Amino acid sequence: MTAFRVTQRSASSTMMQGLQANLGRMQKLQEQLSSGRRISRPSDAPVATAEAMQFRGELRRTEQYSRNAADGLAWLGTADAALTGGLELTRRAKELTLQGINATGNTQGRLALAAEIDSLRAGLLDIANTSYLDRPVFAGTAAVAVAYLPDGTSTGDGGSVTRSVAPGTTVGVNVAGTEVFGADGDPTQLFTVLSELATALRDPDGAARQVALDGGLADLDTAVDRVVSSLGQIGARYDRVETLRNRADDQLITLTGRLSETEDIDLPKTIVDLQMQEVAYQAALGATARVVQPSLLDFLR
Repeated sequence: MTAFRVTQRSASSTMMQGLQANLGRMQKLQEQLSSGRRISRPSDAPVATAEAMQFRGELRRTEQYSRNAADGLAWLGTADAALTGGLELTRRAKELTLQGINATGNTQGRLALAAEIDSLRAGLLDIANTSYLDRPVFAGTAAVAVAYLPDGTSTGDGGSVTRSVAPGTTVGVNVAGTEVFGADGDPTQLFTVLSELATALRDPDGAARQVALDGGLADLDTAVDRVVSSLGQIGARYDRVETLRNRADDQLITLTGRLSETEDIDLPKTIVDLQMQEVAYQAALGATARVVQPSLLDFLR
């Protein structure tokens, strides 16, 4: 049996290595407590690091979907509010037209009705030029300052403004002005109809005026139905985008929780582990001090 000689130097070296390892463990626990994360570098937990990176990538994508949906809701909400107000104006124009049909002998009354219809038309043009972030919501994708000129001519296109609100899901968040108010040259285009109604109310020829008002009333009904249909489309899209946004927000909560489980520390457990490590370190220091203290001079006394 071979006996190994243990020198004072080897004993000191072994004890110092143990102290350094103990101190390293305590330092790691302190680092985890200060950062709140159990993964400071990939080598701490390679598998968990890979999972955390996947969660973070999915979080970024989902956050972008949520932002896109919020922007889409703003577009749709702006258009919805504008058309709701526009619908009230068109209904008022219909009331005035009916009054004009019945006010056959009252010239001043008809002129007042015509002036109010002109005012309603101007208000509807303002609504047609409603913008969101300096972009006319009824101009499609055209880069123009206004969607409609004072004469009622459209300057936009039929392009669709879209937002990606979920994986593989893109939703249009606008309605082209030609779909809402009618195409240029269409006799039922809202601004054309209102202009013709105002002109008819000013016509002194009773027979011609009556024919024009009757035809204008039918055209106005068509224009109103078009606005109502557009409002229905906007409402349906708004509900869909809102549902997808809520789903994205719920997924964000889930992903955040899973990421926290992967890389965050268990605070109570880490505190207890650190306290135990500190006790162990203090005990090791005391034991080392007692063992290393004797020297050759102590034995020669």
